[in-house]
Amino acid sequence: MMRGARVSSPASGMKLRKIFGISISLILINLAAIMERADENLLPAVYREVSEAFNAGPTDLGYLTFVRNFVQALSSPLAGILALHYDRPSVLAIGTACWSLSTAAVGASQHFQQVVIWRAVNGFGLAIVIPALQSFIADSYMDGSRGAGFGFLSLVGSIGGIGGGVLATIMAGQEYWGMPGWRCAFVMMALLSLLIGFLVFMFVIDPGRFSVPHSTHENSERAHLVGKGTTPVPVWSESWSAMTAVMKVQTFQIIVLQGIVGSLPWTAMVFFTMWFELIGFDHKSSAALNSFFAIGCASGSLLGGLIADRMSRFYPDTGRIICAQFSAFMGIPFSYFLLSCIPQSVDSWNTFATTLFLMGLTISWCATCANNPMFAEVVPTKHRTMIYAFDRAFEGSFSSFAAPAVGILAERMYGYDSKSASLLHGSLPEALALSRGLLTMMAVPFGLCCLFYSPLYFVFKRDRENAKMATTIKEQELT
Repeated sequence: MMRGARVSSPASGMKLRKIFGISISLILINLAAIMERADENLLPAVYREVSEAFNAGPTDLGYLTFVRNFVQALSSPLAGILALHYDRPSVLAIGTACWSLSTAAVGASQHFQQVVIWRAVNGFGLAIVIPALQSFIADSYMDGSRGAGFGFLSLVGSIGGIGGGVLATIMAGQEYWGMPGWRCAFVMMALLSLLIGFLVFMFVIDPGRFSVPHSTHENSERAHLVGKGTTPVPVWSESWSAMTAVMKVQTFQIIVLQGIVGSLPWTAMVFFTMWFELIGFDHKSSAALNSFFAIGCASGSLLGGLIADRMSRFYPDTGRIICAQFSAFMGIPFSYFLLSCIPQSVDSWNTFATTLFLMGLTISWCATCANNPMFAEVVPTKHRTMIYAFDRAFEGSFSSFAAPAVGILAERMYGYDSKSASLLHGSLPEALALSRGLLTMMAVPFGLCCLFYSPLYFVFKRDRENAKMATTIKEQELT
């Protein structure tokens, strides 16, 4: 996985130790991704217990996801600003500490309003971490292998998601030291996340700050400005310039547009566990079904990145776009078959498991095969965290509405009655109502996502060439 990695400068060579040919920095970055995805899956995995503990229905639970995602979206640009002025390991450590403490606080909350507040804080921490992780990977791999790099990050992150979801689901039905199991799961995950954040801060080397070209250019520019007696550019002025430069890139605008609708189904999927339990599956069966889907998504992310890397060598201007449209389109038939065709009965477990795995294998390509690699090619290196941050800001702010929308559709349009629902023994009428709400928020957005990728056929090549030209001119000015 390290074939496309940058070579660090001699000054940092002593710090860049490797294990099995992989740098410690990349290992720790991927561990941080594991914990981040595990944290994201904790709450959806225990919706049943949270619903009972706080007397909350699907709409209330949807608002918890909305609050976290919305705060995360609004706060994401802060990651880009911080990365312009501080090394990314420090930024990652700050975000990790923030989300860890809020996760522990959710586990200790006694009132639903407290959970809402701490989920908002959790979103703030994730907003800082995710763009920094993505730009770190973008800087660590070259253009031809970046899909594989993002795919591997998604793969190991999915492992964390599986672990977090399965751990929370299994622990939820137990008690530990007189404390409900779901609360113990939150505290345990918070402690592990704090440990990983500390290790990232201590041992990770930022490739953007220690790579030879970047350091040389940065130092030359600084020396050039000092030599001329030029006043250094203010922090907020530089940040504003980076923001406006990113916002003007048409490839960014188009990917964000498709991402706004394309992320809706993924946000709606937080109700899968609750839906399985309403059908009548127990904790372990529900956790296993979610694991099959997560394994499919993890494998699909890596597969999509690898296929798109190969496609981009033969079709550099269109290969990644074709792969993304295929993946988005596959969400339509799979959503319909999963939610409408399979009998909603515990006897259909094998059919559910097979469908979920194949669905995850095919619908999870977009970020690794197209979005993230293409972002890295259409902006200068120093703006990469900023472009990932703004992508999360726009996509997250709109996708935040998907979870409460599913709850509203299920309750007000399809007749879901939270008082009649039995999460312990199952409730088929409520399971059917919830599945209809899920289908509405999945099939239609997947179709629009596929359609909205089309303009990239006309603008991606131009934006990539403009970014290369801007980088070349900058290098000539500094030399």
